Amino acid sequence: MNHTISHELFQQALQYIPGGVNSPVRAFRAVGGNPVFIKSAKGAYLFDEDGNRYIELINSWGPMILGHANPMIQEAVIKAVESSFSFGAPTRREVEMAELICSMVPSVEKVRMVNSGTEACMSAIRVARGYTGRNKIIKFEGCYHGHGDSFLIAAGSGAVTMGAPDSPGVTQGVANDTLTAPYNDLAAVESLIDANPNQIAAIIIEPVVGNMGCVLPQKGFLEGLRTLCDKHGIVYIFDEVMTGFRLSKGGAQELFGIRPDMTTMGKIIGGGLPVGAYGGKKEIMDCVSPAGKVYQAGTLSGNPIAMSAGMAMLNYLNEHPEVYTQVAQNTSRITDGIRKALAANGLNFTINEIGSMYSLFFTDKPVTDFESAKTSDTQLFGKYFREMLERGVYLAPSQYESLFVSTALSEADLQHIEQANAEVLALVAKEVANVE
Repeated sequence: MNHTISHELFQQALQYIPGGVNSPVRAFRAVGGNPVFIKSAKGAYLFDEDGNRYIELINSWGPMILGHANPMIQEAVIKAVESSFSFGAPTRREVEMAELICSMVPSVEKVRMVNSGTEACMSAIRVARGYTGRNKIIKFEGCYHGHGDSFLIAAGSGAVTMGAPDSPGVTQGVANDTLTAPYNDLAAVESLIDANPNQIAAIIIEPVVGNMGCVLPQKGFLEGLRTLCDKHGIVYIFDEVMTGFRLSKGGAQELFGIRPDMTTMGKIIGGGLPVGAYGGKKEIMDCVSPAGKVYQAGTLSGNPIAMSAGMAMLNYLNEHPEVYTQVAQNTSRITDGIRKALAANGLNFTINEIGSMYSLFFTDKPVTDFESAKTSDTQLFGKYFREMLERGVYLAPSQYESLFVSTALSEADLQHIEQANAEVLALVAKEVANVE
């Protein structure tokens, strides 16, 4: 494939944008080469500035569950635009969207709209602290909740050790209030709580992780956290920015039968437009200003165009639960093809999948947490990524990101993906053999 224009655009971008991109993973540094600049998308396909077409398996990191530029959502956006772009004042659509979310997610009794998943998670933590009067939170290694200071914390050297800042600009004072535990390790969480009695305001978790690759909760883990939160008066927060309305119409919490105290949402509730939300129990949400004293505001929150797109999306998903069966079937077709290719080439890599999310990890170990995810051979993944891209399949440019499948994939698309995986994994097997 020719990428001349994308290369030229990247060189231009490097002069004006830090690293040439507006979000780090887009720089392709984890996979080698330069990023592809996208010009348009439709259905299952991306089209770059050089005219290349790719079958899409990121779907804007989750929200495009029906594929790109879905006509129903386009129509809702166009109709909303006719009434102007934003008001900074209440609208009917905000009320209807809030009611719809509360009806689809039983744990959410009240909800506040914001502008991104990061903002939703930052706000939820602030509210949990205000509600409990406590300062500390527990997060899990490898779970990403946006770029808020409280979340950019690396693991400490033991269950009772404070975290250390993971990025310059995050103060040690902030890090001291963030405790980390390995994902799927309930005993580590208990140790943190015991070492910090009556100090933990919230436990925040991706119920299915999408930010160290797709990693699933082991049986009893989410339930065990619910029990601990109940016992110690801790606010239990599900970060469903990725999983919300994607794994089921009620999100991961419906799938696993867990009712958190608070939920953060994003991506899909705007039909792909920039949006986020956080919600939960009435008594917690009524702490938010102007009902309560916890301050959070946003001039563009509840943007009417995003609300219109999101309502079109959520209403469709609410009325067509067969969507979840279809995307799961598409995902299984892809992963079955990968397993077939792995077996044919004597490779023993790990595949994690649930519903319409999956990851191929370049390791022969089960991947259940961040440490096991990091056993992946990222150089081999980089080769896999580049070879798949040359065959017209666009994957996440990092081993540590989940893929997201849409309903827009045709039979021909699925066959193309299967053939590409067969060819590329055969090349990977030769490279493994040469190394050995």
